[in-house]
Amino acid sequence: MGKIHVLDDATINKIAAGEVIERPSSVVKELIENSIDAGASDIRIEVTKAGKKQIRVIDNGCGMSKDDVALSFLKHATSKISNIDDIETVRTMGFRGEALSSICAVAKVGIITKTRDELSGTKVVVHGGKLMGIAGIGAANGTAITVEELFYNTPARKKYLKSDSTELAHIIDVVTGNALGHNNASFTLLHNGMEILRSPAAELQDTIVHIYGGEIARAMLPVYFESDLAKVTGFVSKPSLTRGSPDFLSLYINDRNVGSRAISFALRDGYGTLLPKGRFPIAILKIYVDMKEVDVNVHPTKNQVRLSHEREICDTVAQAVKIALSQKILIPDANLHKQSLLYENAPDIPMVRETGTGFKVSMKDTERRLRHTERADRDERKSKLKIPEVKVLGQVGAVYVIAETGDGLMIIDQHAAHERIFYEQVRQSRHSESQELIIPINLELDSREKVLMKECIPYLEEFGFRISVFGPGAFAVTAVPNVLGRLENPELIHDMVTDILSEGRIKDETGIFERITKSIACRSAIKAGADCSTSQMQSLIEQLFRTENPYTCPHGRPTMVSFNRQELDKLFKRS
Repeated sequence: MGKIHVLDDATINKIAAGEVIERPSSVVKELIENSIDAGASDIRIEVTKAGKKQIRVIDNGCGMSKDDVALSFLKHATSKISNIDDIETVRTMGFRGEALSSICAVAKVGIITKTRDELSGTKVVVHGGKLMGIAGIGAANGTAITVEELFYNTPARKKYLKSDSTELAHIIDVVTGNALGHNNASFTLLHNGMEILRSPAAELQDTIVHIYGGEIARAMLPVYFESDLAKVTGFVSKPSLTRGSPDFLSLYINDRNVGSRAISFALRDGYGTLLPKGRFPIAILKIYVDMKEVDVNVHPTKNQVRLSHEREICDTVAQAVKIALSQKILIPDANLHKQSLLYENAPDIPMVRETGTGFKVSMKDTERRLRHTERADRDERKSKLKIPEVKVLGQVGAVYVIAETGDGLMIIDQHAAHERIFYEQVRQSRHSESQELIIPINLELDSREKVLMKECIPYLEEFGFRISVFGPGAFAVTAVPNVLGRLENPELIHDMVTDILSEGRIKDETGIFERITKSIACRSAIKAGADCSTSQMQSLIEQLFRTENPYTCPHGRPTMVSFNRQELDKLFKRS
């Protein structure tokens, strides 16, 4: 026999299904998009065990006739295009006819549907792509699709599913993205019978209130701008409201939720110097272009697009954001910072700016942070290396420490160095003492973060945090680890939680403890922009060389570079 053979249809269908259906959230995405295309104004999503056991999507859309539903689960069967030319003007969310057939290939699916013109509905049952039965049934107008035992016939895919919390977080992302992008429809998400998210059909700003909460909605600015190529509408946050990751950027092209690095960069360009480095706004931007200018057929999941005039469209996005920001007074509201933890009268001492945070820190606070690690350093005395003899010469830009060594020059990144010191100390002694907060910090998390936070709280408490549920959509932080010191910026806690929850692998204890340790170390260390005295810089260098690995910070960045005398001579062309 030859080595090459044609695969059977069942194998082909399962492989093809893998391109579209990766996890339960993929099923939810495809079914919601079908409901939107059916003109539904009310979409209800019910999942059990994060969709691993059952997913049910119910809508009040146009429904399907008996003849149509019998074809709907076949590969490449679609009502949305008729020929290749239609792809250039397609305005529906789906069009390839792969979604339902892919789901049916890897799950047990039941479809109940009814059009407004029919007296009764139709029920179809499909297991692993095989039609098990079709019959008439009493039903409401619209379609209800039940997906059970996802990947039951592809165990290799099933075993790679993550924890329930992680999979549910992905589902919440999908529902949230669709609720913001199609705010003219009502979305309800239930997990194990409990309501997780509800967003009624409303104006976009009202939808933002239901998704992100009132505080964030009040800090959003409307965007509206048109150019010859595109129209941009939506909302962007004031520069005073930022996040540490781009997860809160919701971008839509012709109402299709997409990911685009180019448009994300254009969005940041619109802010110019208003955003600190490493900070991201919250944004919901809807971009409308001529259908012939966009190729939606780039990826099977349709979450990527190709633009014909990408640069010009990105310029339009940047201009739209710039105009929105220029029309408002952007001085931060005082109430954004009224949750500062300590309202004590600070002594009259020099203040220096911490770059990248917008807040100020005193040299006394720098001394406190260094003293904390110095005290722990004396207790441990785990010196692995001989501390080199160095003479501190000064500080450059309140970022780098310059020191003379026995045979040259050393430059130390003060934040990276102190972060390494804190990281090893926190890792060696996880159970940190707590400081009670005079005024608790309220965390208003989105639905995805709330699900992950409830499972994450026990791990955070091992490090000295005290966090409790505070109402249906918030948590109260009543104590934090001592190493965090006096918190001048309440957003620091939200940033830490976002960092810790970003990957979602809650059941991986080693992974989450590592993330918490890194986050505490990063937030506790002295920052770039903090002035240091000569004695403080000397103490920092000595502590750094007592760590197990003084050469990089926990994220892998170098803590120092050195130049010996020969290298310095070469720089100045000395023989």
